[in-house]
Amino acid sequence: MSRWLSLLCLLVLVSGCAAYVTHQFDDLFGSENPENRVSNVSEDDAVFYDEQVKPILDSRCVSCHACYDAPCQLKLTASEGIERGGSKDLVYDGTRLLAASPTRLFIDGKTTQEWRTKGFHPVLNEREQSPSANLQGSVLYRAIALRKKQGEFTQPVLSDDYDFSLARDQQCSSVEEYSQFEKNYPNWGMPYGLPALNDQEYDILTRWLAKGGKMPAAKALPSTLQMKVELWESRLNGDDLKGRLISRYIYEHLYLYSLYLDDGEDYRFQLVRSKTPPGEPVDRIATRRPYDPPGVAKVYYRLLADPEVKVQKNHIPMQLDEARYMRWMSYFYGEVYKVTKDPGYEREVATNPFRAFREIPSHARYRFLLDHSQNTIMAFIKGPVCRGQVAVNVINEQFWVYFVDPELGYNKGSADFLEDQVQELDLPAVGSSNTLPLASWVIFSEQQKSYLSAKAALIESDAGKKIPLDLNIIWDGDGNNQNAALTIFRHFDNASVVKGMVGQHPKTSWVIDYPLLERIHYLLVAGFDVYGNVGHQLVTRLYMDFLRMEGEMNFLMLLPKQDRERIRKYWYRDVSQTIKNYIFSDYIKIDREAQVQYGTNDHQAELYEKLRHKLTKVLDRDYDLEQSTLTAKQIEALYKLQAVRGGGLVFLPNVVTVLVTKQGVPVEVLSIIHNKAHSNISSLLDEESARLPAEDGITLVKGVLGDYPNVLMQVEESELINWASQVAKLKTGKDYTELLDSFGIRRTHPNFWFVSDAIANLNKLDRPRESGILDYNRLENR
Repeated sequence: MSRWLSLLCLLVLVSGCAAYVTHQFDDLFGSENPENRVSNVSEDDAVFYDEQVKPILDSRCVSCHACYDAPCQLKLTASEGIERGGSKDLVYDGTRLLAASPTRLFIDGKTTQEWRTKGFHPVLNEREQSPSANLQGSVLYRAIALRKKQGEFTQPVLSDDYDFSLARDQQCSSVEEYSQFEKNYPNWGMPYGLPALNDQEYDILTRWLAKGGKMPAAKALPSTLQMKVELWESRLNGDDLKGRLISRYIYEHLYLYSLYLDDGEDYRFQLVRSKTPPGEPVDRIATRRPYDPPGVAKVYYRLLADPEVKVQKNHIPMQLDEARYMRWMSYFYGEVYKVTKDPGYEREVATNPFRAFREIPSHARYRFLLDHSQNTIMAFIKGPVCRGQVAVNVINEQFWVYFVDPELGYNKGSADFLEDQVQELDLPAVGSSNTLPLASWVIFSEQQKSYLSAKAALIESDAGKKIPLDLNIIWDGDGNNQNAALTIFRHFDNASVVKGMVGQHPKTSWVIDYPLLERIHYLLVAGFDVYGNVGHQLVTRLYMDFLRMEGEMNFLMLLPKQDRERIRKYWYRDVSQTIKNYIFSDYIKIDREAQVQYGTNDHQAELYEKLRHKLTKVLDRDYDLEQSTLTAKQIEALYKLQAVRGGGLVFLPNVVTVLVTKQGVPVEVLSIIHNKAHSNISSLLDEESARLPAEDGITLVKGVLGDYPNVLMQVEESELINWASQVAKLKTGKDYTELLDSFGIRRTHPNFWFVSDAIANLNKLDRPRESGILDYNRLENR
């Protein structure tokens, strides 16, 4: 009783202090009101912000303050995010029993006042507009001033006073609470746990904030670009049923993408649902999911200019040009069919794409998805997640992905099969964002077994046997599409997907067909709610187990029949009996023999090389070390390093981003991806128990691979071979510390921002369309 009384007294004291400080601020600078913010921005103010202020915010602040995992939900990627401010509420909460209300920037609130009613506090002054008030009343200014006061770091590794864990307690102090925050956490100024802004950067931000933090409105689109917007909106908003259903299908798959209408990088667009037709201002429809009931009689699909700076971790680029449009027309109008009704938005229909879009031929839908399959897969990695071990620990550390050829796999028989199986392909979102995990998992497990059993029967039927189980079943990208082969890397709680067969032979691979590709999207992208309850998130994770196993099973069908069970047992060492019963059940066994001719004893390795040969015309090789400016001897040393297994590799973090310099001048970027081995990946929460460090490996590539570097390094070109040898010889934690002492650019390093800027510049030169600001929330401190 006394403990609770003490807590109650503490709460009263804290709230009383906050009220007192608020009263003081009100007396000095007037009451807080968003309408106090300065609205008129002169041309000089606009130029000052665009040319001097914004580059500092982008290069020094956005690396930690973007996407849903921005600390305190403070997104600094756009002026609207700065005006919105911060919140004490968590987006990521793996324990919530009920779904939370979404707080998506540009979607769930349209004015600053709406965000205040949702609990967001300002980080710019919203009281009297004077230089003194604008600084003292600004959390942004107080944060950079606190870091400036702290001065330079005096030790290479920061003390335990800093908490860099993703699940750390966030303070999220309002300006009224900031004086107490400064006393409690004197070393927690911004940039947090990184070198302070230099004098010039600090002076620019101080002058900007003292004048009221003025930010110009977005510029009008160039007339030529506006004409392209109007053209595409006219294409997406026809009146006939077929056109409306096709546009809905396109929207539900592209709504997260960054769409480019020209060859430049200055303007990106999002495809949104609007209550208003083309020609009128967009009135965006805000729903949890892209297929939720819109609340209006007619939906219009509109292109909205994206005002946020490009952040690599959630950037999914696509070029909308005439060539793509003609391909889409060939997919969706290449055969005669009728759309007889609008499927509506009832949950049982809208959550299941095989119900909602059953009147669009499956061949057309699959062709559309294959056309940009990297983006289709990338959406579940770069989409609504941004953080989450549970979201990605369903996949292996590195694996290759191939696709079933649509011309072989999709005919009248397969369409009839999908129609028969539609009831077995329901997805977890059918249970909304509040789900009971155990009961749901049992239902979906039985449905998946039934589907796989029917699929196996189809493959072994007379009709199925007309399609040989050989390499012809694999899509070759039509000889020109690099989306035919992908590599997926997992980096513990995030992942990357790139084109090509990158790295060494992986332990597992997937072959994806249309039903699998579609379910991946509707499970992990369209149907996933980051604000959902713990049950929704767990069932989504458990269902993805089924999809992974299905993709692996498809790959195994190309191997000799006698190999399949042995290889699957190797992939699933030490799994529970329940998992064994599922994996090795008759439901997912295919008795047909593969018709691939093998000439060696290592059939899996041979299959990989046969696939490499088949896809050689379309394999993307941009990440190959041979594409770098390095010498043959340096590349040889790097390949020798890549051949190392186990041992001291365990001390490497998930992603190492390496700047190569020549006499201090940046010339190249390399990435080390630590591929952590597991006996299996079927454990939901106890992943560490399945780790096999002795089987760890690494992948070395040219350029930036991974959106969340864990450590930066700088290596002189003349030292590169010695550096590779030192990494290869790692044995102990002390060895890794010595490696960092020699080459590491720790959080505390005086050259940190120089190296950071150099990596960003080279990344942009390497991949101008795909690159963006990297995320530093996972930088280690050791």
